[in-house]
Amino acid sequence: MEQSFIAYIENSIKENWDLDALTDYKGATLQYKDVARKIEKLHIIFEASGIKKGDKIAVCGRNSSHWGVTFLATLTYGAVIVPILHEFKADNVHNIVNHSEAKLLFVGDQVWENLNENRMPALQGIICVKDFTLVNSRSEKLSFAREHLNALFGQRFPMMFLREHVHFTPESSPEQLAVINYTSGTTGFSKGVMLPYRSLVSNVLFCNRTIGIAPGDNIVSMLPMAHMYGLMVELCNCFAKGCHIHFLTRMPSPKIIMDAFAEIKPRVIITVPLIIEKVIRGKVFPMLEKPLMQLMMKIPFVNTQLQQQIKNRLEEAFGGNMEEIIIGGAALNHEIELFLHKIGFPYTIGYGMTECAPLISYSPWQKARLGSCGKVIDRTEARIDSADPEHIVGELHVRGDSVMLGYYKNQEATDAVMKDGWLNTGDLALLDKDNYIYLKGRSKSMILGPSGQNIYPEEIEARINNLPYVNESIVIEQEGKLVALIYPDFENAEKQGLSKRINEIMEENRIAVNKELPAYSQIVKIKLYYEEFEKTPKRSIKRYLYQNA
Repeated sequence: MEQSFIAYIENSIKENWDLDALTDYKGATLQYKDVARKIEKLHIIFEASGIKKGDKIAVCGRNSSHWGVTFLATLTYGAVIVPILHEFKADNVHNIVNHSEAKLLFVGDQVWENLNENRMPALQGIICVKDFTLVNSRSEKLSFAREHLNALFGQRFPMMFLREHVHFTPESSPEQLAVINYTSGTTGFSKGVMLPYRSLVSNVLFCNRTIGIAPGDNIVSMLPMAHMYGLMVELCNCFAKGCHIHFLTRMPSPKIIMDAFAEIKPRVIITVPLIIEKVIRGKVFPMLEKPLMQLMMKIPFVNTQLQQQIKNRLEEAFGGNMEEIIIGGAALNHEIELFLHKIGFPYTIGYGMTECAPLISYSPWQKARLGSCGKVIDRTEARIDSADPEHIVGELHVRGDSVMLGYYKNQEATDAVMKDGWLNTGDLALLDKDNYIYLKGRSKSMILGPSGQNIYPEEIEARINNLPYVNESIVIEQEGKLVALIYPDFENAEKQGLSKRINEIMEENRIAVNKELPAYSQIVKIKLYYEEFEKTPKRSIKRYLYQNA
Protein backbone atom coordinates (compact mmCIF):
# COMPACT_ATOMS: atom_id res chain seq x y z
CA MET A 1 0.00 0.00 0.00
CA GLU A 2 1.33 3.43 -0.96
CA GLN A 3 -0.52 5.35 1.76
CA SER A 4 -2.95 4.90 4.62
CA PHE A 5 -6.62 5.74 4.15
CA ILE A 6 -6.65 8.10 7.13
CA ALA A 7 -3.57 9.89 5.75
CA TYR A 8 -5.51 10.42 2.51
CA ILE A 9 -8.30 12.13 4.46
CA GLU A 10 -5.89 14.26 6.53
CA ASN A 11 -3.88 15.37 3.50
CA SER A 12 -7.00 16.26 1.51
CA ILE A 13 -8.30 18.46 4.33
CA LYS A 14 -4.98 20.31 4.59
CA GLU A 15 -4.42 20.68 0.84
CA ASN A 16 -8.00 21.82 0.13
CA TRP A 17 -8.51 23.84 3.33
CA ASP A 18 -10.36 26.79 1.74
CA LEU A 19 -12.28 24.82 -0.90
CA ASP A 20 -15.95 23.86 -0.64
CA ALA A 21 -16.25 20.24 0.51
CA LEU A 22 -19.80 19.13 1.38
CA THR A 23 -23.11 20.78 0.48
CA ASP A 24 -26.68 19.79 1.25
CA TYR A 25 -28.46 20.53 -2.04
CA LYS A 26 -30.42 23.79 -1.63
CA GLY A 27 -28.81 24.07 1.83
CA ALA A 28 -25.60 24.90 3.70
CA THR A 29 -22.03 24.31 2.51
CA LEU A 30 -19.05 23.13 4.55
CA GLN A 31 -15.54 23.91 3.39
CA TYR A 32 -12.76 21.42 4.08
CA LYS A 33 -11.70 23.49 7.11
CA ASP A 34 -15.29 23.35 8.45
CA VAL A 35 -15.30 19.57 8.08
CA ALA A 36 -12.04 19.41 10.05
CA ARG A 37 -13.52 21.54 12.84
CA LYS A 38 -16.62 19.35 13.09
CA ILE A 39 -14.48 16.20 13.08
CA GLU A 40 -12.52 17.51 16.08
CA LYS A 41 -15.74 18.35 17.94
CA LEU A 42 -17.11 14.87 17.33
CA HIS A 43 -13.84 13.41 18.61
CA ILE A 44 -14.49 15.27 21.89
CA ILE A 45 -17.98 13.70 21.98
CA PHE A 46 -16.51 10.26 21.33
CA GLU A 47 -13.98 10.63 24.15
CA ALA A 48 -16.71 11.71 26.57
CA SER A 49 -18.79 8.70 25.54
CA GLY A 50 -15.94 6.38 26.48
CA ILE A 51 -15.49 5.31 22.86
CA LYS A 52 -12.23 3.42 22.38
CA LYS A 53 -10.44 2.54 19.17
CA GLY A 54 -12.24 -0.38 17.57
CA ASP A 55 -15.61 0.44 19.15
CA LYS A 56 -18.59 0.67 16.80
CA ILE A 57 -20.51 3.82 15.88
CA ALA A 58 -23.67 3.46 13.80
CA VAL A 59 -25.20 6.07 11.49
CA CYS A 60 -28.70 5.87 10.02
CA GLY A 61 -30.13 8.77 8.03
CA ARG A 62 -30.54 10.25 4.57
CA ASN A 63 -27.42 11.39 2.72
CA SER A 64 -26.21 14.72 4.07
CA SER A 65 -23.08 16.72 4.83
CA HIS A 66 -23.30 15.71 8.50
CA TRP A 67 -23.64 12.05 7.50
CA GLY A 68 -20.33 12.45 5.67
CA VAL A 69 -18.77 14.25 8.66
CA THR A 70 -19.90 11.44 10.99
CA PHE A 71 -18.27 8.84 8.73
CA LEU A 72 -14.99 10.76 8.50
CA ALA A 73 -14.91 11.55 12.23
CA THR A 74 -15.49 7.91 13.17
CA LEU A 75 -12.66 6.53 11.04
CA THR A 76 -10.18 9.29 11.89
CA TYR A 77 -10.85 8.55 15.58
CA GLY A 78 -10.04 4.87 15.06
CA ALA A 79 -13.58 3.62 15.67
CA VAL A 80 -15.56 1.36 13.31
CA ILE A 81 -18.41 2.86 11.30
CA VAL A 82 -21.68 0.91 10.87
CA PRO A 83 -23.75 2.55 8.09
CA ILE A 84 -27.46 1.62 8.18
CA LEU A 85 -29.88 2.28 5.33
CA HIS A 86 -32.37 4.91 6.53
CA GLU A 87 -35.23 3.09 4.79
CA PHE A 88 -34.93 0.03 7.00
CA LYS A 89 -37.82 -0.58 9.37
CA ALA A 90 -37.29 0.21 13.07
CA ASP A 91 -36.87 -3.46 14.01
CA ASN A 92 -34.13 -3.79 11.38
CA VAL A 93 -32.28 -0.77 12.77
CA HIS A 94 -32.56 -2.08 16.34
CA ASN A 95 -31.23 -5.44 15.17
CA ILE A 96 -28.18 -4.01 13.40
CA VAL A 97 -27.31 -1.63 16.25
CA ASN A 98 -27.45 -4.53 18.72
CA HIS A 99 -25.74 -7.10 16.50
CA SER A 100 -22.87 -4.72 15.72
CA GLU A 101 -22.51 -3.77 19.42
CA ALA A 102 -22.57 -0.07 18.52
CA LYS A 103 -21.87 2.36 21.38
CA LEU A 104 -23.26 5.48 19.68
CA LEU A 105 -26.00 5.95 17.09
CA PHE A 106 -26.34 8.97 14.79
CA VAL A 107 -29.88 9.22 13.40
CA GLY A 108 -31.88 11.34 10.98
CA ASP A 109 -35.06 13.03 12.21
CA GLN A 110 -37.42 10.70 10.37
CA VAL A 111 -35.55 7.59 11.50
CA TRP A 112 -35.57 8.64 15.16
CA GLU A 113 -39.38 9.10 15.20
CA ASN A 114 -39.83 5.34 14.80
CA LEU A 115 -37.03 4.02 17.02
CA ASN A 116 -37.20 2.81 20.61
CA GLU A 117 -34.06 3.51 22.63
CA ASN A 118 -35.04 0.79 25.11
CA ARG A 119 -34.59 -1.77 22.34
CA MET A 120 -30.91 -0.74 22.04
CA PRO A 121 -29.61 -1.11 25.61
CA ALA A 122 -25.87 -1.03 24.82
CA LEU A 123 -25.90 2.49 23.37
CA GLN A 124 -24.23 5.24 25.37
CA GLY A 125 -26.09 7.90 23.42
CA ILE A 126 -28.15 8.77 20.36
CA ILE A 127 -27.25 11.89 18.37
CA CYS A 128 -29.32 13.69 15.72
CA VAL A 129 -27.24 13.72 12.55
CA LYS A 130 -28.97 16.91 11.34
CA ASP A 131 -27.41 19.23 13.94
CA PHE A 132 -25.50 16.85 16.26
CA THR A 133 -27.87 17.50 19.17
CA LEU A 134 -28.03 14.81 21.84
CA VAL A 135 -31.47 13.19 21.77
CA ASN A 136 -30.74 10.42 24.25
CA SER A 137 -27.89 9.98 26.73
CA ARG A 138 -26.98 7.29 29.23
CA SER A 139 -23.75 8.99 30.24
CA GLU A 140 -23.26 12.10 32.39
CA LYS A 141 -19.89 12.73 30.74
CA LEU A 142 -21.49 12.62 27.29
CA SER A 143 -24.28 15.00 28.33
CA PHE A 144 -21.74 17.42 29.88
CA ALA A 145 -19.49 17.28 26.80
CA ARG A 146 -22.34 18.00 24.41
CA GLU A 147 -23.64 20.86 26.56
CA HIS A 148 -20.17 22.45 26.82
CA LEU A 149 -18.81 21.38 23.43
CA ASN A 150 -17.76 24.81 22.18
CA ALA A 151 -15.96 25.57 25.46
CA LEU A 152 -14.15 22.21 25.37
CA PHE A 153 -13.16 22.82 21.74
CA GLY A 154 -11.85 26.26 22.75
CA GLN A 155 -9.76 24.73 25.53
CA ARG A 156 -8.23 22.25 23.08
CA PHE A 157 -7.47 24.95 20.48
CA PRO A 158 -7.19 28.18 22.53
CA MET A 159 -5.90 30.52 19.82
CA MET A 160 -7.36 29.51 16.47
CA PHE A 161 -8.04 26.19 14.75
CA LEU A 162 -5.55 25.96 11.87
CA ARG A 163 -4.72 23.34 9.27
CA GLU A 164 -1.52 22.44 11.12
CA HIS A 165 -3.71 21.31 14.04
CA VAL A 166 -5.19 18.57 11.86
CA HIS A 167 -3.45 15.34 12.72
CA PHE A 168 -5.16 11.97 12.74
CA THR A 169 -3.47 8.80 13.93
CA PRO A 170 -3.17 6.48 10.91
CA GLU A 171 -4.67 3.01 11.05
CA SER A 172 -2.35 0.67 12.94
CA SER A 173 -2.51 -2.01 10.27
CA PRO A 174 -4.05 -2.53 6.80
CA GLU A 175 -6.02 -5.36 8.45
CA GLN A 176 -7.60 -3.04 11.05
CA LEU A 177 -11.40 -3.12 10.82
CA ALA A 178 -12.89 0.11 9.42
CA VAL A 179 -16.48 -0.59 8.30
CA ILE A 180 -19.19 -3.13 9.04
CA ASN A 181 -21.69 -2.83 6.20
CA TYR A 182 -24.88 -4.83 6.59
CA THR A 183 -26.29 -6.30 3.41
CA SER A 184 -29.75 -6.46 4.98
CA GLY A 185 -31.64 -5.50 8.08
CA THR A 186 -33.55 -8.65 8.92
CA THR A 187 -32.14 -10.90 11.66
CA GLY A 188 -32.35 -14.12 9.65
CA PHE A 189 -30.57 -12.62 6.67
CA SER A 190 -28.23 -10.03 8.18
CA LYS A 191 -24.62 -10.28 7.12
CA GLY A 192 -22.30 -7.59 8.41
CA VAL A 193 -19.51 -7.32 5.86
CA MET A 194 -16.24 -6.54 7.69
CA LEU A 195 -14.08 -4.23 5.58
CA PRO A 196 -10.52 -3.48 6.75
CA TYR A 197 -8.60 -0.32 5.87
CA ARG A 198 -6.76 -2.11 3.06
CA SER A 199 -10.13 -2.56 1.32
CA LEU A 200 -10.86 1.16 1.51
CA VAL A 201 -7.41 2.37 0.50
CA SER A 202 -7.18 -0.12 -2.36
CA ASN A 203 -10.41 1.28 -3.80
CA VAL A 204 -9.37 4.92 -3.23
CA LEU A 205 -5.96 4.38 -4.83
CA PHE A 206 -7.59 2.85 -7.89
CA CYS A 207 -10.31 5.52 -8.18
CA ASN A 208 -7.79 8.33 -7.74
CA ARG A 209 -5.68 6.93 -10.56
CA THR A 210 -8.43 6.18 -13.05
CA ILE A 211 -11.41 8.50 -12.51
CA GLY A 212 -10.91 11.92 -14.06
CA ILE A 213 -11.65 14.33 -11.22
CA ALA A 214 -9.65 17.15 -9.65
CA PRO A 215 -9.85 19.43 -6.59
CA GLY A 216 -12.86 21.73 -6.83
CA ASP A 217 -14.80 19.53 -9.28
CA ASN A 218 -18.52 19.24 -8.54
CA ILE A 219 -20.05 15.85 -7.76
CA VAL A 220 -23.73 15.02 -7.16
CA SER A 221 -24.21 12.32 -4.50
CA MET A 222 -27.48 10.51 -5.12
CA LEU A 223 -26.67 6.89 -4.19
CA PRO A 224 -27.35 5.80 -0.58
CA MET A 225 -24.12 6.13 1.38
CA ALA A 226 -25.22 3.24 3.57
CA HIS A 227 -24.16 1.11 0.58
CA MET A 228 -20.53 0.79 -0.44
CA TYR A 229 -21.00 1.96 -4.05
CA GLY A 230 -22.12 5.45 -3.00
CA LEU A 231 -19.93 5.51 0.12
CA MET A 232 -16.72 4.67 -1.73
CA VAL A 233 -17.03 6.25 -5.17
CA GLU A 234 -19.02 9.37 -4.27
CA LEU A 235 -17.73 10.16 -0.76
CA CYS A 236 -14.37 8.52 0.01
CA ASN A 237 -12.87 8.89 -3.47
CA CYS A 238 -14.18 12.40 -4.16
CA PHE A 239 -13.32 13.76 -0.69
CA ALA A 240 -9.80 12.36 -0.93
CA LYS A 241 -9.45 14.15 -4.29
CA GLY A 242 -10.66 17.52 -2.97
CA CYS A 243 -13.96 17.61 -4.84
CA HIS A 244 -17.11 19.53 -3.87
CA ILE A 245 -19.79 16.91 -3.07
CA HIS A 246 -23.46 17.94 -3.27
CA PHE A 247 -25.85 15.64 -1.37
CA LEU A 248 -29.42 15.19 -2.59
CA THR A 249 -30.92 15.10 0.89
CA ARG A 250 -34.41 14.15 -0.33
CA MET A 251 -35.56 11.06 -2.23
CA PRO A 252 -33.75 11.51 -5.57
CA SER A 253 -36.63 11.58 -8.06
CA PRO A 254 -35.70 11.97 -11.76
CA LYS A 255 -36.82 15.63 -11.70
CA ILE A 256 -34.72 16.49 -8.63
CA ILE A 257 -31.73 14.71 -10.16
CA MET A 258 -32.02 16.49 -13.52
CA ASP A 259 -32.50 19.89 -11.83
CA ALA A 260 -29.41 19.21 -9.72
CA PHE A 261 -27.35 18.25 -12.79
CA ALA A 262 -28.37 21.45 -14.58
CA GLU A 263 -27.43 23.61 -11.59
CA ILE A 264 -24.33 21.82 -10.27
CA LYS A 265 -22.86 20.64 -13.60
CA PRO A 266 -21.03 17.62 -12.15
CA ARG A 267 -17.69 16.52 -13.58
CA VAL A 268 -18.35 12.80 -13.11
CA ILE A 269 -21.73 11.16 -12.55
CA ILE A 270 -21.98 7.96 -10.51
CA THR A 271 -25.35 6.30 -10.94
CA VAL A 272 -27.42 3.16 -11.39
CA PRO A 273 -28.94 1.96 -14.71
CA LEU A 274 -32.47 3.07 -13.84
CA ILE A 275 -31.57 6.79 -13.98
CA ILE A 276 -29.88 6.48 -17.39
CA GLU A 277 -32.68 4.34 -18.78
CA LYS A 278 -35.40 6.77 -17.66
CA VAL A 279 -33.64 9.75 -19.24
CA ILE A 280 -33.05 8.00 -22.56
CA ARG A 281 -36.50 6.38 -22.77
CA GLY A 282 -38.13 9.68 -21.79
CA LYS A 283 -36.07 12.22 -23.75
CA VAL A 284 -34.46 10.39 -26.68
CA PHE A 285 -36.35 7.30 -27.83
CA PRO A 286 -39.72 9.09 -28.37
CA MET A 287 -37.92 11.54 -30.67
CA LEU A 288 -36.26 8.71 -32.61
CA GLU A 289 -39.58 6.96 -33.17
CA LYS A 290 -40.93 9.81 -35.35
CA PRO A 291 -41.12 8.76 -39.07
CA LEU A 292 -39.02 11.68 -40.34
CA MET A 293 -36.31 11.00 -37.75
CA GLN A 294 -36.22 7.30 -38.64
CA LEU A 295 -35.80 8.22 -42.32
CA MET A 296 -33.02 10.73 -41.61
CA MET A 297 -31.19 8.21 -39.43
CA LYS A 298 -30.84 5.98 -42.51
CA ILE A 299 -28.98 8.65 -44.53
CA PRO A 300 -25.23 8.16 -43.81
CA PHE A 301 -23.95 11.75 -43.48
CA VAL A 302 -27.15 13.06 -41.89
CA ASN A 303 -27.15 10.04 -39.56
CA THR A 304 -23.70 11.00 -38.21
CA GLN A 305 -24.76 14.60 -37.64
CA LEU A 306 -27.97 13.51 -35.87
CA GLN A 307 -26.06 11.14 -33.61
CA GLN A 308 -23.75 14.00 -32.61
CA GLN A 309 -26.76 16.23 -31.88
CA ILE A 310 -28.38 13.51 -29.78
CA LYS A 311 -25.13 12.99 -27.89
CA ASN A 312 -24.86 16.75 -27.24
CA ARG A 313 -28.46 16.90 -26.00
CA LEU A 314 -27.88 14.00 -23.66
CA GLU A 315 -24.69 15.50 -22.27
CA GLU A 316 -26.55 18.78 -21.74
CA ALA A 317 -29.28 16.90 -19.84
CA PHE A 318 -26.59 15.67 -17.45
CA GLY A 319 -25.22 19.17 -16.84
CA GLY A 320 -23.01 19.66 -19.89
CA ASN A 321 -19.72 19.38 -17.97
CA MET A 322 -19.27 15.65 -17.49
CA GLU A 323 -16.13 13.67 -18.12
CA GLU A 324 -18.03 10.39 -17.95
CA ILE A 325 -20.99 8.58 -16.42
CA ILE A 326 -20.13 5.55 -14.31
CA ILE A 327 -22.96 3.00 -14.18
CA GLY A 328 -23.01 0.22 -11.60
CA GLY A 329 -25.17 -1.74 -9.22
CA ALA A 330 -27.02 -3.77 -11.87
CA ALA A 331 -26.91 -4.64 -15.54
CA LEU A 332 -27.66 -1.88 -18.05
CA ASN A 333 -30.43 -2.65 -20.54
CA HIS A 334 -28.77 -4.06 -23.68
CA GLU A 335 -30.78 -1.85 -26.05
CA ILE A 336 -29.77 1.27 -24.10
CA GLU A 337 -26.11 0.23 -24.03
CA LEU A 338 -26.04 -0.37 -27.80
CA PHE A 339 -27.54 3.07 -28.36
CA LEU A 340 -25.05 4.85 -26.05
CA HIS A 341 -22.17 2.99 -27.70
CA LYS A 342 -23.40 3.92 -31.18
CA ILE A 343 -23.51 7.68 -30.49
CA GLY A 344 -20.16 7.68 -28.66
CA PHE A 345 -21.63 8.76 -25.34
CA PRO A 346 -19.03 8.82 -22.51
CA TYR A 347 -20.42 6.06 -20.33
CA THR A 348 -18.75 3.13 -18.63
CA ILE A 349 -20.06 0.18 -16.65
CA GLY A 350 -18.38 -0.96 -13.46
CA TYR A 351 -18.97 -4.00 -11.29
CA GLY A 352 -18.50 -4.78 -7.64
CA MET A 353 -20.03 -6.03 -4.43
CA THR A 354 -20.10 -4.93 -0.80
CA GLU A 355 -17.58 -7.66 0.06
CA CYS A 356 -14.97 -5.84 -2.08
CA ALA A 357 -15.68 -2.32 -0.80
CA PRO A 358 -17.06 -2.47 -3.61
CA LEU A 359 -14.99 -2.38 -6.82
CA ILE A 360 -14.06 -5.50 -8.76
CA SER A 361 -13.87 -4.11 -12.30
CA TYR A 362 -13.95 -0.76 -14.09
CA SER A 363 -12.49 0.92 -17.17
CA PRO A 364 -12.54 4.59 -18.19
CA TRP A 365 -15.12 5.13 -20.93
CA GLN A 366 -12.44 5.45 -23.63
CA LYS A 367 -11.28 1.90 -22.83
CA ALA A 368 -14.69 0.36 -22.10
CA ARG A 369 -15.79 -2.61 -24.19
CA LEU A 370 -19.35 -3.27 -25.33
CA GLY A 371 -21.06 -5.85 -23.12
CA SER A 372 -18.30 -5.78 -20.52
CA CYS A 373 -18.39 -4.35 -17.00
CA GLY A 374 -14.75 -3.32 -17.16
CA LYS A 375 -11.30 -4.65 -16.44
CA VAL A 376 -10.33 -6.24 -13.12
CA ILE A 377 -8.99 -3.44 -10.89
CA ASP A 378 -5.47 -3.06 -9.51
CA ARG A 379 -4.38 -5.29 -6.60
CA THR A 380 -7.16 -7.75 -7.47
CA GLU A 381 -7.09 -11.14 -9.20
CA ALA A 382 -10.08 -12.80 -10.86
CA ARG A 383 -10.70 -16.30 -12.13
CA ILE A 384 -13.64 -18.17 -13.63
CA ASP A 385 -14.63 -21.63 -12.39
CA SER A 386 -14.69 -22.97 -15.93
CA ALA A 387 -12.56 -25.10 -18.27
CA ASP A 388 -12.43 -22.20 -20.76
CA PRO A 389 -12.96 -18.87 -18.94
CA GLU A 390 -13.10 -16.89 -22.20
CA HIS A 391 -15.87 -18.95 -23.76
CA ILE A 392 -17.53 -21.13 -21.11
CA VAL A 393 -19.50 -19.39 -18.37
CA GLY A 394 -18.57 -20.14 -14.77
CA GLU A 395 -18.72 -18.60 -11.32
CA LEU A 396 -16.47 -15.58 -10.81
CA HIS A 397 -13.97 -15.74 -7.94
CA VAL A 398 -11.79 -12.82 -6.81
CA ARG A 399 -9.02 -12.19 -4.30
CA GLY A 400 -6.88 -9.21 -3.41
CA ASP A 401 -6.49 -6.20 -1.17
CA SER A 402 -10.10 -5.07 -1.44
CA VAL A 403 -11.68 -8.36 -0.28
CA MET A 404 -13.42 -8.36 3.11
CA LEU A 405 -12.23 -9.97 6.32
CA GLY A 406 -15.49 -11.94 6.57
CA TYR A 407 -18.99 -11.55 7.97
CA TYR A 408 -19.25 -10.15 11.50
CA LYS A 409 -20.02 -12.87 14.06
CA ASN A 410 -21.00 -15.27 11.26
CA GLN A 411 -18.21 -17.73 10.52
CA GLU A 412 -20.56 -20.14 8.74
CA ALA A 413 -21.56 -17.50 6.17
CA THR A 414 -17.90 -16.49 5.79
CA ASP A 415 -16.79 -20.06 5.14
CA ALA A 416 -19.54 -20.45 2.53
CA VAL A 417 -18.04 -17.77 0.27
CA MET A 418 -14.34 -17.61 1.21
CA LYS A 419 -12.27 -20.51 -0.12
CA ASP A 420 -8.46 -20.46 0.21
CA GLY A 421 -8.40 -16.66 0.08
CA TRP A 422 -10.74 -16.47 -2.90
CA LEU A 423 -14.16 -14.82 -2.62
CA ASN A 424 -16.86 -16.73 -4.49
CA THR A 425 -19.00 -13.91 -5.87
CA GLY A 426 -21.99 -16.04 -6.83
CA ASP A 427 -22.05 -14.27 -10.21
CA LEU A 428 -21.66 -16.05 -13.54
CA ALA A 429 -19.24 -14.53 -16.04
CA LEU A 430 -16.63 -14.81 -18.77
CA LEU A 431 -13.11 -13.36 -18.46
CA ASP A 432 -11.19 -12.43 -21.61
CA LYS A 433 -7.43 -12.48 -22.15
CA ASP A 434 -7.19 -8.77 -21.23
CA ASN A 435 -8.94 -9.34 -17.88
CA TYR A 436 -12.27 -7.77 -18.92
CA ILE A 437 -15.29 -9.28 -17.16
CA TYR A 438 -18.51 -10.12 -19.02
CA LEU A 439 -21.31 -10.89 -16.58
CA LYS A 440 -23.75 -13.47 -17.90
CA GLY A 441 -26.11 -13.84 -14.99
CA ARG A 442 -26.48 -13.67 -11.25
CA SER A 443 -26.62 -16.86 -9.32
CA LYS A 444 -27.56 -14.53 -6.50
CA SER A 445 -31.03 -13.10 -6.70
CA MET A 446 -30.51 -9.55 -5.40
CA ILE A 447 -32.66 -6.89 -7.06
CA LEU A 448 -31.50 -3.26 -7.26
CA GLY A 449 -34.09 -0.79 -5.97
CA PRO A 450 -35.03 2.47 -7.73
CA SER A 451 -32.40 4.55 -5.93
CA GLY A 452 -29.68 1.93 -5.56
CA GLN A 453 -31.10 0.02 -2.58
CA ASN A 454 -30.33 -3.68 -2.31
CA ILE A 455 -33.52 -5.78 -2.30
CA TYR A 456 -33.16 -9.41 -1.24
CA PRO A 457 -36.18 -11.43 -2.47
CA GLU A 458 -35.58 -14.19 0.08
CA GLU A 459 -36.35 -11.78 2.92
CA ILE A 460 -39.69 -10.80 1.41
CA GLU A 461 -40.49 -14.40 0.50
CA ALA A 462 -39.83 -15.51 4.07
CA ARG A 463 -42.49 -13.05 5.25
CA ILE A 464 -44.97 -14.03 2.52
CA ASN A 465 -44.53 -17.73 3.23
CA ASN A 466 -45.62 -17.15 6.83
CA LEU A 467 -48.95 -15.62 5.75
CA PRO A 468 -52.26 -17.55 5.63
CA TYR A 469 -52.73 -20.13 2.88
CA VAL A 470 -49.32 -19.64 1.25
CA ASN A 471 -47.27 -22.71 0.32
CA GLU A 472 -44.32 -21.00 -1.32
CA SER A 473 -43.45 -17.81 -3.19
CA ILE A 474 -40.94 -16.11 -5.48
CA VAL A 475 -40.44 -12.36 -5.69
CA ILE A 476 -39.34 -11.08 -9.11
CA GLU A 477 -38.86 -7.72 -10.79
CA GLN A 478 -41.09 -6.70 -13.71
CA GLU A 479 -40.72 -3.27 -15.32
CA GLY A 480 -39.04 -1.86 -12.24
CA LYS A 481 -41.74 -3.18 -9.86
CA LEU A 482 -41.81 -6.17 -7.52
CA VAL A 483 -44.26 -8.97 -8.22
CA ALA A 484 -44.89 -11.96 -5.95
CA LEU A 485 -45.51 -15.33 -7.58
CA ILE A 486 -47.42 -17.46 -5.08
CA TYR A 487 -48.33 -21.13 -5.01
CA PRO A 488 -51.21 -21.12 -2.49
CA ASP A 489 -52.10 -23.86 -0.03
CA PHE A 490 -55.18 -24.88 -2.01
CA GLU A 491 -55.73 -28.06 0.00
CA ASN A 492 -56.00 -26.27 3.33
CA ALA A 493 -58.11 -23.49 1.83
CA GLU A 494 -60.56 -26.09 0.51
CA LYS A 495 -60.78 -27.77 3.90
CA GLN A 496 -61.69 -24.41 5.41
CA GLY A 497 -64.26 -23.71 2.70
CA LEU A 498 -62.24 -20.77 1.42
CA SER A 499 -61.31 -21.93 -2.09
CA LYS A 500 -63.41 -19.24 -3.78
CA ARG A 501 -61.80 -16.51 -1.67
CA ILE A 502 -58.18 -17.42 -2.48
CA ASN A 503 -57.56 -14.35 -4.68
CA GLU A 504 -59.03 -12.07 -2.03
CA ILE A 505 -56.92 -13.70 0.69
CA MET A 506 -53.74 -13.27 -1.35
CA GLU A 507 -54.53 -9.59 -1.87
CA GLU A 508 -54.98 -9.25 1.90
CA ASN A 509 -51.59 -10.94 2.29
CA ARG A 510 -50.00 -8.46 -0.14
CA ILE A 511 -51.33 -5.51 1.87
CA ALA A 512 -50.18 -7.12 5.13
CA VAL A 513 -46.61 -7.81 3.95
CA ASN A 514 -46.25 -4.31 2.47
CA LYS A 515 -46.88 -2.84 5.92
CA GLU A 516 -43.66 -4.54 7.06
CA LEU A 517 -41.56 -3.50 4.05
CA PRO A 518 -39.74 -0.27 3.12
CA ALA A 519 -41.25 1.84 0.33
CA TYR A 520 -38.63 0.70 -2.20
CA SER A 521 -39.52 -3.01 -1.78
CA GLN A 522 -43.32 -2.93 -1.91
CA ILE A 523 -45.13 -5.74 -3.73
CA VAL A 524 -47.35 -4.22 -6.42
CA LYS A 525 -49.02 -7.39 -7.69
CA ILE A 526 -49.54 -11.07 -6.92
CA LYS A 527 -49.67 -13.77 -9.55
CA LEU A 528 -51.06 -17.16 -8.53
CA TYR A 529 -49.54 -20.48 -9.58
CA TYR A 530 -51.59 -23.66 -9.51
CA GLU A 531 -48.65 -26.07 -9.42
CA GLU A 532 -45.64 -26.32 -7.15
CA PHE A 533 -42.59 -24.39 -8.39
CA GLU A 534 -39.97 -26.50 -10.15
CA LYS A 535 -37.10 -27.49 -7.83
CA THR A 536 -33.46 -28.56 -7.98
CA PRO A 537 -32.41 -31.89 -6.44
CA LYS A 538 -31.66 -29.92 -3.26
CA ARG A 539 -35.28 -28.68 -3.29
CA SER A 540 -34.32 -25.10 -4.09
CA ILE A 541 -36.70 -23.32 -6.44
CA LYS A 542 -35.25 -22.88 -9.93
CA ARG A 543 -35.65 -19.12 -9.79
CA TYR A 544 -34.31 -18.50 -13.27
CA LEU A 545 -37.32 -20.29 -14.78
CA TYR A 546 -39.65 -17.65 -13.38
CA GLN A 547 -37.76 -14.39 -13.97
CA ASN A 548 -39.92 -13.55 -17.01
CA ALA A 549 -43.16 -14.97 -15.61
